[in-house]
Amino acid sequence: MYDYLTTTLMSQETYSMLAASAEMFVQLFVELSLLFIAISYLVALINQRLPAEKIQRLLGGRKGRGYLTAAALGSVTPFCSCSTIPMLLGLLKARAGFGPTMTFLFTSPLLNPIVIALFIPVLGLEVTLWYAALALTASIVAGLLLQYFGFQRFIKQEMLGPASTECTTECAAEVPKTCCDETIKEDKVKQAAVLTQSMWKNAWHDSWSLFRTMFPYMVIAMVIGSAVHGFVPADFFAKVASADNPAAIPTAALIGIPLYIRVTALLPLVSSFVAKGVSIGAIIALVIGSGGASLPELILLKRIFYWPLLLAFLAVIFSMAVIGGFAFNQFIS
Repeated sequence: MYDYLTTTLMSQETYSMLAASAEMFVQLFVELSLLFIAISYLVALINQRLPAEKIQRLLGGRKGRGYLTAAALGSVTPFCSCSTIPMLLGLLKARAGFGPTMTFLFTSPLLNPIVIALFIPVLGLEVTLWYAALALTASIVAGLLLQYFGFQRFIKQEMLGPASTECTTECAAEVPKTCCDETIKEDKVKQAAVLTQSMWKNAWHDSWSLFRTMFPYMVIAMVIGSAVHGFVPADFFAKVASADNPAAIPTAALIGIPLYIRVTALLPLVSSFVAKGVSIGAIIALVIGSGGASLPELILLKRIFYWPLLLAFLAVIFSMAVIGGFAFNQFIS
């Protein structure tokens, strides 16, 4: 009888985990697919309307202006870790500065108006301001260091295509500069009309092509993300990251990175974590780890980055989570 009850309970628990995983997969499939297509379509439109040279100037400014612009762009785009990928590809294809582009990649999922709006009522204004300062500073420093050490060589160039150019006339292949200048002067109105008519179609073609290229990797990412979500108990974090555990902060960062949990979905759980004895430092480490990276995002990034850059990306998120966690425990009561 005992064995029968144990087996039944285990079967019910397994079934509920499978159901949670399946539900999460459907949610990820719909959400990520729609977001990926919508964002990549918007980026394709921007790339057609905004010359690559202007993007390069905005995100390649001297004396750190490009990094500040990228951080500001990331802080106003309400993307999760996975939905930053189309924007990342758009910036890389436009040959924007590598360091500022990485700063955007770090900043966007961790710091945006929605995150700030939730942080203030849950953790208070002081913690929110310190968190914002940490996310901005660490993202800019990480972008600078990755640029300084030349990690841009670990981007897969085949994913970026040829360098963009403003000239789209047939004669550009033969005498690009002279021919384009003359054509633009003579047929400016006609050329603008043709470009406007084809802009929407070209943007859709680019976004759909990118989606088809990334879709197999997205499915793998969704399967792994939903499995982790369904089979990791809700109280698991509270048990391993309790305040009496000296390794709570790095453990929280390690737990957070594989999970696909948006910061906006995690913050409402903070009160229950605090009630169960989890320190503010461990919570911050979990927020940064789970918000800044996830297994689904890493699988998608592997399509764009070679291993050295992917590992460097992971190291930045983990270091940011651990340093931030210990700093909050030390200085925030």
